[in-house]
Amino acid sequence: MSVLLAYGFRPFFLLAGLYAVLGMLAWLAWLVIHGAGGAVLNPTIAFPVLIWHGHEMLFGFVAAVMAGFFLTAMPNWTGAPPLRHRPLLLLVLLWIAGRLVIWFGAYLPGWLSAAVDLAFLPALAGVVGATLWRAGAKRNLVLVPILLTMIAGDVLIHLEVLALTGVTARTGLYLAADAVAVLLVIIGGRIVPAFTRSAFAQQQIDAPVRSSAMLDRLAILSAVLVLVLELVLPDSAATGTAAAAAAILNAARLAGWQGHRSLAAPILWVLHLGYLWVVLAFAAKAAALLLGWPSGSAALHALTVGAVGTLTMGVMSRAALGHTGRPLRVHWAVATAYVLISIASVVRLVGPALLSSFYTEVMVGAGVLWAGAFGLFVLIYLPILTRPRIDGKPG
Repeated sequence: MSVLLAYGFRPFFLLAGLYAVLGMLAWLAWLVIHGAGGAVLNPTIAFPVLIWHGHEMLFGFVAAVMAGFFLTAMPNWTGAPPLRHRPLLLLVLLWIAGRLVIWFGAYLPGWLSAAVDLAFLPALAGVVGATLWRAGAKRNLVLVPILLTMIAGDVLIHLEVLALTGVTARTGLYLAADAVAVLLVIIGGRIVPAFTRSAFAQQQIDAPVRSSAMLDRLAILSAVLVLVLELVLPDSAATGTAAAAAAILNAARLAGWQGHRSLAAPILWVLHLGYLWVVLAFAAKAAALLLGWPSGSAALHALTVGAVGTLTMGVMSRAALGHTGRPLRVHWAVATAYVLISIASVVRLVGPALLSSFYTEVMVGAGVLWAGAFGLFVLIYLPILTRPRIDGKPG
C-alpha cells in the first residue's frame, strides 16, 4: 500500500483503468438485457441510464485520470513535494465514495449522493489551486477554472436527478465534456510537440517540430468559444461554426508536429493519434450542427471515446513508465490497446448510421473493444503501478 500511495499517478491511473473496464461492462450488460433507453439502469442506481453512462465516463474515469496527471505533473511544474500517503489516500477514498453513491444511490437520500459525488473535484481543485498559487505557477492556474466548469456541469446533472430543475443534465454533460476538450487542447498542445522534439533529438531525426504561439492561443480560444456557445446557444449554427474553426485551427497545429515521422514509436504516435481525434471531434460537431450528420451523439463520442480514450491511455502509459524509472517503450499489448481504442471510436462514430438495424450489436462491439483496450492496460501496468521504482529512487 505504501508504494501505491507514493505518487498520485499510481492509485489514480490504476483506478481509471479498472473503472474504464467495469463501467463499460455494466453499460454493455444494460444494452444487452434492456436496450438503450431512459429507464433506471438497475434497482440500485438512481440515475437514468444514459445520464449514468455519460456521468461516470466524465466524473468517474476522466476525473481519475485528471487527478493522476495533475498530482504527478505539479511537482515538476512547481518544485513542491508530491501529494502522497495519507493525504493522497483521503483523495482516493473520496473518489471511491463518489462512485459508490452513484452506483447505490437508490438506497440513499438524493442530497447525500449529490454531496458525496460532488466533493471530489472541489477537493482536487483545492489541492491543485493551492499548490500552483503558492509556487507562483500562474501559467498552470488555468486548470482550476476547467475543474470548476466540470463541477458546474456535475451540479446541473444532480439538480435534474433531484427534480430541482427541468432538463439540465444534458447541459451539464456537454458542459463537462467541452471543458475536457479545452483541457486536451491546452495540455495536448504542450506535451505532444515537446515529447516529439525530445524523441526526434534522441533519434537524430531531422524534422522541425513547428509551433506558433499565435496559433496555440487561437486554438485554445476556439475550444473555449465552443464551450461557451454550446452552453448559451446549444445546437446552433453559431456553435457549429465555432467547432469548424476549432477543427481547422487544431488541425493546423497538429500538422506542424510531424506526427507521421513518429510511426516507429507507439508511445509517441499515440499522442498524435489522440490529438487527431480532438480535431475529428470538433469536425464531427461542426458537421452535425451545420450539415445534420453525423449526430451530436456521434460527435460527443468522437471526443470521449476517441480523443479522451486515446490521449489518456497514451499519457498514462508514458507517465507510469517515466515515473517508475523504466525506458519509454511500451509493451506490444499496450500498443495494441492504442489501436483498439481508435477502432472502438470508429465503430461508435459511424456504426449506428451504417448499421442502424443492428444498433445494440454495434454498441456492444465498440464497448468490447474499449473494455479490451483498457483491460490490456491494466494487465500490463498493474505490476508497474504497484511495485517500487526499478531505479531505487523515491516515488
